[in-house]
Amino acid sequence: MEFPAYQVIPEPKLSFEALSNTQDIHPLRGLKSFNPYSSKLNPIGKIRVAAIYPEGSYNILENLVRELHSVHTPKERTAYLEEFTGVEAIFKTKVELIPENLSISLRTDNMFKDGVEPYISLSEAISAAIREMAKRILEYDVLVIYLPEYWSAGFDDLNTGFDLHDFIKATTAMQNVASQILRESSAIKYKCRCSVMWRLSIALYVKAGGIPWKLSSIDQNSAFIGLSYATRLNPNTNQFDFTTCCSQVFDADGTGLEFVAYDAAEIETRVGENPFLSRAEMRKLMSRSLELYQRKHAGRRPERLIVHKTTHFTKSEIDGAFDAIPGNINLELLQIVQDTNWRGIHYIDKSGTKCADNFPLNRGTYFQIGPQEVLLWTQGNVVLNNKNFFKEGKNIPSPILIRRFAGDGGWNRNCQAILGLTKMNWNHDALYDRLPVTLGYAQSLATTIKRMNKLINKPYEFRYFM
Repeated sequence: MEFPAYQVIPEPKLSFEALSNTQDIHPLRGLKSFNPYSSKLNPIGKIRVAAIYPEGSYNILENLVRELHSVHTPKERTAYLEEFTGVEAIFKTKVELIPENLSISLRTDNMFKDGVEPYISLSEAISAAIREMAKRILEYDVLVIYLPEYWSAGFDDLNTGFDLHDFIKATTAMQNVASQILRESSAIKYKCRCSVMWRLSIALYVKAGGIPWKLSSIDQNSAFIGLSYATRLNPNTNQFDFTTCCSQVFDADGTGLEFVAYDAAEIETRVGENPFLSRAEMRKLMSRSLELYQRKHAGRRPERLIVHKTTHFTKSEIDGAFDAIPGNINLELLQIVQDTNWRGIHYIDKSGTKCADNFPLNRGTYFQIGPQEVLLWTQGNVVLNNKNFFKEGKNIPSPILIRRFAGDGGWNRNCQAILGLTKMNWNHDALYDRLPVTLGYAQSLATTIKRMNKLINKPYEFRYFM
């Protein structure tokens, strides 16, 4: 079988300090060299951190805050990780831990009681503390919750599917509290402090309302929507029977606005855990998504609206989407399939002989395999500092499959946008993700929303779910 010639999209650039038009493909290098995108547009003089922590461990949090203001050299991922020169130098802000008497310490001697499941005891204690801290939301910007390993018996429960991380995020989100969970193993005792400081500082900056970077190479008249679904628990029957529709709306530069979530009344079909909406429900979901975009843009509509989801679009969903979107907006419906059986090997010439390269295909390689299907490598080789860099380190990367259910034209613009959106996850310090942020965030929302028994029909800011 012979395919059309492949093409390679250059690594997308990110924009940093907004007033100086500075760009870099490397998020950490860009932050160090130019400072965050919003550092002058919306300066954050300090990030006030409140805490919920085990009794007697406040000094551990004090030490962590001091580390954020220090210099750290990378001990891992040395081909990628930049030296951390302190949160003040990089983010132009300070992190301040509010006084011990204004935070909440939890007693450890009677946390777990006989006859009570550990996850119940721990989650009830933490949720009570969160509700108390929510009453004082004006006193801090981010609520840190420290989980030591000696509480690990209450972190999850295999019988019920309980997960403490998702429970905490759902509880804080319902209170409009931006939270940061600190696990002892990954935040306090992790060997590479440089890595910890980068991840923690980016997360705190975003949760305090900052924008670290934006995409610089996408048509500004485009908007992106990521669709996902979650099956939620009915508190009356203790059964999972609410299907919640989630829609995240993103600007052309990849900046997440907000998302809407509501319980769908009409599910046309269901394949496993994947529901497919009726025409009326899809119309409702798309209308709310477009309304969310317009509310953030003074009523202006995008010229192009691209919808991503991981499952195929049924005829009812396609019809419902077109019902909701005015005819003067170019609507594209794209399914993005993560798991494919395709592989690609990069061959080079050595002394006139073709042989496999030591590095994989370049990230951004794509080629069409059908009338409405294209393969795109979102993982692969990237040239950093004039050297080849493969983030995954080994294995042969597989592409994602993009299948179009509505829309027309060439593939370059769609592939360029998707590749750019893989760089817009502000919840870590990596160069890119495998999936675009439209779907990466969708997965995070779905797992958290399962724990929200009282879903309020209103827009939510994603920073509450990070």
